Amino acid sequence: MAHIDNMAEQNAAPSADISMSLCKELSIALARFPRVKLGHLPTPLEPMDRLSEHLGGPRLWVKRDDCTGLSTGGNKTRKLEYLMADAQRCGADTIITQGATQSNHARQTAAAAAKLGMGCTILLEDRTGANDDPYVLSGNVLLNRLHGAPVSKRPGGADMNSEMEEVADTLLADGKKPYIIPGGGSNAIGALGYVNCARELTEQAADMGLGIDALVHATGSSGTQAGLVTGLSALNSDIHLLGIGVRAPQEKQEAMVHDLAVRTAEHLGTRLTIARSAVRADCAYVGPGYGKPTPGMVEAIKLLAQTEGLLFDPVYSGKGLDGLITLIRKGYFDGMDNVVFLHTGGSAALFGYPEIFGLPGYQT
Repeated sequence: MAHIDNMAEQNAAPSADISMSLCKELSIALARFPRVKLGHLPTPLEPMDRLSEHLGGPRLWVKRDDCTGLSTGGNKTRKLEYLMADAQRCGADTIITQGATQSNHARQTAAAAAKLGMGCTILLEDRTGANDDPYVLSGNVLLNRLHGAPVSKRPGGADMNSEMEEVADTLLADGKKPYIIPGGGSNAIGALGYVNCARELTEQAADMGLGIDALVHATGSSGTQAGLVTGLSALNSDIHLLGIGVRAPQEKQEAMVHDLAVRTAEHLGTRLTIARSAVRADCAYVGPGYGKPTPGMVEAIKLLAQTEGLLFDPVYSGKGLDGLITLIRKGYFDGMDNVVFLHTGGSAALFGYPEIFGLPGYQT
């Protein structure tokens, strides 16, 4: 990893040859960690030319992490490749994790456990107060149960880490070997999945002759952004990374991401210094709260469905798109040629929110 350490200290963007050399070094570093294949990787990198024409800004691209393949796909699959391998290394036979009611992470974890022959217990926190049947029974909740994972509900504001520890104690007493995965799979092990994504995206762009100016994505539990920050820093990339917050105020969100990026770099075994300035989050699109609809999110999802034939989710990528679209219109990306949006998946959650789109047959 000395090559990465040395390059990370340089200020100038590396040449194409150096970039590929750093990608190889990063790949070697990642290969030291146990990993189980769960996803269809690499995911496609596709243009969104109809949306680009509609908005009149830079050329827009989408990194299709909705195509990872595990239980309708999504970004958590990359994290779970490392987390589930670590669970196997620890001899675990049961996975415990948590999330909000329509958690994409919970659904993919339940699927990963089923694929690997493990038990899985899901704890779902009520963060929205919604009690209608589509929200509490359909979408990701339905898929959790279809994958065979028992679902246990907790009230909003519960200490979910303590709740998972209590479940683990009960399972231990029953002779099980539990492994706890944090919400969103967001720890230094899970974030390795998006260190690897940074490498993958860099190699794809090089193969296509594409110069990426900015990479935009929804940011919540911080693992995706922390992994990307660490990976792009290790590659000495000059891509402008921007997270659109879906959960916390900007200062808190950026602090969480930076803290996890630092821990991820340490776990990776580099002497890489993660600059605080490398972490950017725009949290103006959260609206009334996590998982709660906003008009901008609704319009963004409709626009992508009707211009690009793509489905985005109402909790993460929909609000991320609202941020991307609004910022393009405000001129944030002026002077940039190519902007990539990372699609983190989650379209199954659309079935938990059918009434918000004002479609015939549903009350608004």
